[in-house]
Amino acid sequence: MRLDKFLAQSSGFSRKDVRKMMRAGEITVNGAEARDPALHISDDDYICLDGMPLEAPGEQYLMLYKPEGCVCSNDDATHPTVLGLLDLPRADEMIICGRLDVDTTGLVLITTDGKWAHRVTSPKHKTGKIYHVETADPIPQDAIEKFEQGLMLHNEPFRTKPAKLEIISDYEAHVTLTEGRYHQVKRMFAAIGNKVESLHRAQVGGIVLDEFLEPGEYRDLTDEEVNSIYG
Repeated sequence: MRLDKFLAQSSGFSRKDVRKMMRAGEITVNGAEARDPALHISDDDYICLDGMPLEAPGEQYLMLYKPEGCVCSNDDATHPTVLGLLDLPRADEMIICGRLDVDTTGLVLITTDGKWAHRVTSPKHKTGKIYHVETADPIPQDAIEKFEQGLMLHNEPFRTKPAKLEIISDYEAHVTLTEGRYHQVKRMFAAIGNKVESLHRAQVGGIVLDEFLEPGEYRDLTDEEVNSIYG
């Protein structure tokens, strides 16, 4: 890892501030002043900031309750972003594991661990995502079989992968997907002649949205929740 990246992640300072500290001689690597931001360091190097040793930053894993009107993006000119809800150093560099539409609420996973994020989002790992859906019209019983068989979506060459539809009431259902096409849940209901009025993601794999979180709030994942993605 580059020295300036290590320092920014382990100290919370910006890379600009880190470079100023280097020029001031406040950074040492193995006892020697280090002034090159691009210096590559290893796990065996001993790095200090103004005489205080720094430890390699650990990976972070968060669950966030995405509110309506917020986008799953690192930057957006018209809407607040989920990363903007995080009161953490270097939050803008974190990885959002999948996307929810601006009007969709619910569970969003955010991490610094690229491999873990890929495991969550890659279709080949078939990590199930469960959504609570409310529709404009009653949901027919034969929709269960149609979702299981896969649906042809507008302007798509292939059917959707088998999805589980659990009808809760005439206008409510749970949908479990293992892929993430653009506006997929909404388009699947459109394919059977219905319209989604509200959409909420409740679960990703074995990770369930914490019932004590309010929209816009987040918490660290437990070790068990993090490891459940590999189960």
